Amino acid sequence: MTTGRFHKMHGLGNDFVIIDARASEIELSAAIVTAIADRHSGIGCDQLIILRPSSEADVRMQIFNADGSEVEACGNASRCVAKLIGDETRIETGGGIITGNATEDGAIVDMGTPRFEWQSIPLGYAMDTLTMPVGWEDLQNPSAVNVGNPHVIFFVDDSNIVELDRLGPMIEVDPLFPDKVNVNVAHIKDGKIHLRVWERGVGLTRACGTGACATAVAAIRRGMVTSPVQVELPGGTLIISWEDGNTIQMQGPTTYVFSGESDWSQFG
Repeated sequence: MTTGRFHKMHGLGNDFVIIDARASEIELSAAIVTAIADRHSGIGCDQLIILRPSSEADVRMQIFNADGSEVEACGNASRCVAKLIGDETRIETGGGIITGNATEDGAIVDMGTPRFEWQSIPLGYAMDTLTMPVGWEDLQNPSAVNVGNPHVIFFVDDSNIVELDRLGPMIEVDPLFPDKVNVNVAHIKDGKIHLRVWERGVGLTRACGTGACATAVAAIRRGMVTSPVQVELPGGTLIISWEDGNTIQMQGPTTYVFSGESDWSQFG
C-alpha cells in the first residue's frame, strides 16, 4: 500500500498519525517516518502508529518516534487507539499485550505490570532501581521503572525549573541505559504529581502516558503519594492507579483532530 488514509489524534497534546494497515500491508522506512512526522513539510506528529493484524490480540500497534526509531510502548497512543477502535480492545505492543476501554472523552488503559529488576529496565549494570546511586548534576538518586519501555524518574523540589531540554538528551544516551531511556522530572504538590518528560527519540513532550505511569508507580513505591493519583503534565491531567503486584490503570482524554489521505511514497 503506497496510498492510504490516516487519522490524526492526540492525547493531552502528544500527537499521532495513525495508519490502519490491518487490511492492506504497508512498510515505511525510518526516513519516510521522519518525513511524515516533520511539522513543516510533512503531516506532523510526535509518533507514527501503524495498526496491523495480530494473532494474539484484536490489533497490533507498531510505534515509531519522530526520529524514525521504533519503540515498544506509548500510553497516550494506546488510549487513542482504544478510543478509535471503541469498546474493549486488546492491543499487542512491543512491550506486551494491554487492554483499553473507550470512555466518553477518552479511554482507560490497563498498561500491564511494571518491572523493576535492573536487567528489565535495562541498566548497564546491577543496582537498586528504587533509589539509584547515580546522578547528573543536580538530578540525583532517581528511580527506574519499565512499563513496556524504560523510564528514569527524578523527584525534585520544582520540576518547572529543571533544564530538561539540556539534561534530558544527555541522560537519554548515557551508557548506563543500553536501550536509551525516557527522562522524567517530577515534584509533588497537594498530593498531585507535577511531571515533565524528555521522551526518548522525541524530545520534550506535552504529555507522556508511560512516563506518567512510571512516575506514579515510583512515587507510590517511595510512599510519596497514594493511589489513585493525578499526574499533571503540560498538556493536561492523567489519573494513574496502581497497587503493588497489580497492573497499572491509566485514564485520560483523547482528541480526534482530522483524517486524510496521502501517498506515502512521496515522503522520504
